[in-house]
Amino acid sequence: MESKDYLKDLSEIKDLMNKSSRFISLSGLSGILAGTYAITGAAIAYWLVSTSNRDYLILDGYIFRLCVLILVLVALLSIITGIYLTTKKAKKNGTKIWDATSKRLIVNFLIPLIVGGLYILIILDQQKYGQAGALMLIFYGLALVNASKYSIGDIRYLGYIQLILGLITAMFPGYGFWFWVIGFGLMHIIYGTWMHFKYDVN
Repeated sequence: MESKDYLKDLSEIKDLMNKSSRFISLSGLSGILAGTYAITGAAIAYWLVSTSNRDYLILDGYIFRLCVLILVLVALLSIITGIYLTTKKAKKNGTKIWDATSKRLIVNFLIPLIVGGLYILIILDQQKYGQAGALMLIFYGLALVNASKYSIGDIRYLGYIQLILGLITAMFPGYGFWFWVIGFGLMHIIYGTWMHFKYDVN
């Protein structure tokens, strides 16, 4: 009987330590909405390109600038939605949204993402944009894997998928748009749905 109590106590201590070292208030619904935003933005960009005089993008064209604007809006909407839903979940669970763990999570997520974003901007400025889609997926995957140490460990699996998709995209750059849709759109929806029913639904 005492051994069972000790095991129970150890399990509770382990759970408390895990919660104190990991940010666990990420919302699965935010992943679903981020994927929806990505697919919607991609559909609009595809329509813009397909109805223009060209079947491809050029860096100095207004269609390209519109597509970049759509990409920025998708990112902003995803960030705003993620912050709102995560804050809401944290309040519901009675946990802090901004503490040492969440700071470490954000720093470890942003380092690969910012470096990757700057590198992509550099190669775009040099008109070497054939691998831009692959690099977006790869650096985003690295950011997820890097941040998973301070959050729900399951996000590393999404990171691995993004890395694999990025490498495949590098081999088939002509299909970069579609792999981008799969990675940032479909995979976010699938992952968000899984996380929602695993962690959010009581």
